[in-house]
Amino acid sequence: MDHDTYQTPLASRYASKEMSHLFSSAMRFYTWRKLWLNLAIAEKELGLHITDEAIEQMQANLHLDAHQFKVAAQEEKKRRHDVMAHVHTFGTVAPAAAGIIHLGATSCYVTDNADLIFLRDGCNLILDKLAVVIHRFSAFAAQYRALPTLGFTHFQPAQLTTVGKRATLWIQELLWDLQAIQRARDDLGFRGVKGTTGTQASFLALFHGDHEKVKALDKRVTDLMGFSYAYPVSGQTYSRKVDVQVIAPLASFGATAHKIATDIRLLAHLKEVEEPFEKDQIGSSAMAYKRNPMRSERVCSLARHLWALQNNTLTTAGTQWFERTLDDSANRRITIPEAFLTTDILLSTLQNISEGLVVYPMVIASRIAQELPFMATENIIMTMVEKHGADRQECHEAVRVLSHQAAQVVKHEGGQNDLVERVRKDPYFAPILPELDGLLDAGTFVGRAPEQVDEFLAEWVQPALEPYQKVIAAAEAVELNV
Repeated sequence: MDHDTYQTPLASRYASKEMSHLFSSAMRFYTWRKLWLNLAIAEKELGLHITDEAIEQMQANLHLDAHQFKVAAQEEKKRRHDVMAHVHTFGTVAPAAAGIIHLGATSCYVTDNADLIFLRDGCNLILDKLAVVIHRFSAFAAQYRALPTLGFTHFQPAQLTTVGKRATLWIQELLWDLQAIQRARDDLGFRGVKGTTGTQASFLALFHGDHEKVKALDKRVTDLMGFSYAYPVSGQTYSRKVDVQVIAPLASFGATAHKIATDIRLLAHLKEVEEPFEKDQIGSSAMAYKRNPMRSERVCSLARHLWALQNNTLTTAGTQWFERTLDDSANRRITIPEAFLTTDILLSTLQNISEGLVVYPMVIASRIAQELPFMATENIIMTMVEKHGADRQECHEAVRVLSHQAAQVVKHEGGQNDLVERVRKDPYFAPILPELDGLLDAGTFVGRAPEQVDEFLAEWVQPALEPYQKVIAAAEAVELNV
């Protein structure tokens, strides 16, 4: 790393090697050369005079070495055109092909088709990592399927749920993200060979007005590059609406990631659940006791960046003129790689969190004990009336008085909720004392939460992850660099 120049922390600090490599200069220019090679192969198959030697030299020189990068940089400085700089550079190592490289094509043949390849391959990397994250959170949900915990609405105490059931809320959104990104990937087409304004005029001239050969050329190059179809029409570029359709589900995943991380940050404040905290990790430079949820905070920070990137794709798509304008280029060079790098980082961080979540059952039980007596009052009233013949209104009043007394202790004296003890000591409630512990069993207040977890994992998660079983089995635990 050059410490004297700015390096984006997305690549230098956080992102995986695989995603960083996908958007590297080496991969970009390798892909350009692969596109030029396949164009030449298809043109040769359809009758253009291209020698076997030209094809062989191109095949042997798809990867650039340090010298070729230097030559390309010098050419681009001189010509102010990146594609023509690389046409010239490729020709220096494949001289037999120098005269036919880029034959009939426009710059967007390599730039746009390469971007579509990167969108497709980036989605594949994302989907594999997302499947692993879903699997890890699913294991957590299964482990804590029946552990009662206080539910919160408006971040105020509500009816009980379970730790595992709460995790299924996260997983369900992750499943939706998996489906949305799969759809975006599967919808991707190839720009193909369309010419300078999308009319294929240059290729029609190459093949002396033979429309069928031009159509065959488009299909053959599309097949060679691994796409099932090419967009039927285009301007000079593929429609920037495609970028919107791919980046949108990534940004939507960012919303899911932010919600999960926010919940974990709030649970850490409550000391009920914490993200991993390493032996030598420092939470604060001043307050040595701190255990800050820095991983979850990082997720929230980067998720907001990912949301912002989606707006770039919308404004770019909406401001293109006619067959194309170049004001999309610099923006897309930043937006598309950053969207994938950021999503990659969020997934790595979420996997690290999910693999080391720590649950504190005693803290959870203590918080339940503070709120459950109030929640149990309805059960107390119903049991008194149905089993012991009490008057409903008299019982309600007795419970109301004791509840207000207990609330006074909690709110004004800072004491513990002693409603249960007040009920035990009140002679009015003597008939239910043998049943009182059962009425206060937290496990009876969680409804079908454990069963919901089991059903959700079996009926929804397991089928969705079936295509990713090999990836999940091979996935190792994530260790963050920083």
